[in-house]
Amino acid sequence: MPDGDRQERAQAPGGPPRLRGERRTTVLRGAELVLTMDPGIGRGELGELDGGTDVLLHDGRIAALGRDLPVPRGARVVDATGQLVLPGFVDLHNHLWQSSIRGGCATQDLYGWMSGCERVTLPRIGPRDMYRFVHLAALDALTAGVTTVVDWVHPIPYETSERYVRALDDAGLRFVYAAAQGADAVALVPKVKKNLLDPLPLASAQVAVRAGMPALAELREFREVARDLGVMVNAHVLENRRDRRDEPVRSLRESGVFGPDLLMNHAVHLTGEEIALTGEHDVRVAHCPLSNMRLASGIMPLPALHRCGVRAGLGHDGGTNDTSDMFALMKAAVGLQRARHEDAGIHPTIPAVLRMATLGGAECLGMADRIGSLTPGKRADVLVLDPATLNFAPRFDWTGQIVLNGQPPNVSYVFVDGRLRKAAGELVDVDTARVVREAERAAAHVRGA
Repeated sequence: MPDGDRQERAQAPGGPPRLRGERRTTVLRGAELVLTMDPGIGRGELGELDGGTDVLLHDGRIAALGRDLPVPRGARVVDATGQLVLPGFVDLHNHLWQSSIRGGCATQDLYGWMSGCERVTLPRIGPRDMYRFVHLAALDALTAGVTTVVDWVHPIPYETSERYVRALDDAGLRFVYAAAQGADAVALVPKVKKNLLDPLPLASAQVAVRAGMPALAELREFREVARDLGVMVNAHVLENRRDRRDEPVRSLRESGVFGPDLLMNHAVHLTGEEIALTGEHDVRVAHCPLSNMRLASGIMPLPALHRCGVRAGLGHDGGTNDTSDMFALMKAAVGLQRARHEDAGIHPTIPAVLRMATLGGAECLGMADRIGSLTPGKRADVLVLDPATLNFAPRFDWTGQIVLNGQPPNVSYVFVDGRLRKAAGELVDVDTARVVREAERAAAHVRGA
């Protein structure tokens, strides 16, 4: 039996239990710096705790922070001496299936990339190959410190959706499945939520839509679906200048979608009036600077959005980011605005971009009561970073170094909902070589098709 068949059979419902990291009471002992993202329990806007701070994880939650915490009987103790601890990263926008076209159409803008890579490849991906591509990309995100991902999933058949969701669940991420469908398959969206997502404790749903006046009737229909399901709407908006011709913001307003239950991705070419409206209506935005650079799309007006009080987080954006690296994403978000405005103090500052990558992303999703900070009572989505590396050391300003020097290999431990997903730099219970081998097999099959 091929490796992929064995792997999926072992992970099928009703099969042997998945080994995705045991949830145990855990003490992270003696961290040198903890960025809680909660000013109420630590210093400054990032809620910093210094020198020998312990973090107690119990029953999937942050239970306590402090020095010399008592170790409960049977607890796992992780020596965090000299390490940095912070909340898991929130990736607000991705298309994980696009690991299948990494590096592709490298000389094209958005429209050339979509026609030459995206639209050519997606119809060729069957359920089994979809599992392999998504599983690879989800594990890539996890090992880089992403604990929550919003995956904007293009219209796919229900059977393929089953494998897609299984791949995300098998990876062990907390995930938001933003399901897109055509007007002829509206019923698939609530079906996916009810049958595939609702039974999974780490999964939630959004309704993904196409914004634009030509799709106004469809937008109104999906708005009703989202309201019936009690979930957010997720849309690409003004990523490229050519998108203006479809008047996406007007369509979102006229359809009744434009409000706090809308997450707009990219929002690069908003006018001043649209920026003000975005703030007035509490619409949330996902900033994807690496993708926008790759596709020559432009630079989001992030400082102006910030001045209008718009909530914003960071997104990798699938195949046009080419890999998962929140450190590179944060650095790009900071650097692009400094270069455009010739102002080293422009938003986002270093603390602001760290917040965008964690609590800011959670706020955009309406999940800040559960994730995004190390506030006792919230879910235990936690990273431990090792600064004792050639790319990070020596210590000067560790907060700045996380953004400006950090790389995915600095992520030594990852916990999602209190479960250990990565330990001592290695994913837990993951045969990485097999995952890569299966993705290569899927790629060969798709190319052959």
